[in-house]
Amino acid sequence: MFYIYILYSESADRYYVGHTNDPERRLTEHNTTEDIKFTTKFRPWTLLLSFEVSDVRGEAIRLEKFIKKQKSRIFIRKLIESKDDPAYFRDLKKKAVG
Repeated sequence: MFYIYILYSESADRYYVGHTNDPERRLTEHNTTEDIKFTTKFRPWTLLLSFEVSDVRGEAIRLEKFIKKQKSRIFIRKLIESKDDPAYFRDLKKKAVG
């Protein structure tokens, strides 16, 4: 299963959106691995949201790109605020993936 995850760096007041098959492992990598260029300089990161997308990686990639294309902190905050609303994520997946 693949997930979309959203990280937050309090020190830089930045969000990071990605996809993975293991959100906790990715959080650890973002906070410890030196070869992850963007997130290394804004540590520490906190996992604010992860939600299941599909068992097809391509769908997770399309949804990640859709979220990033919005270029909107407001959009990302809405995702985080809606974490307990499965219908919201179902509709989001339909918009982005089809």
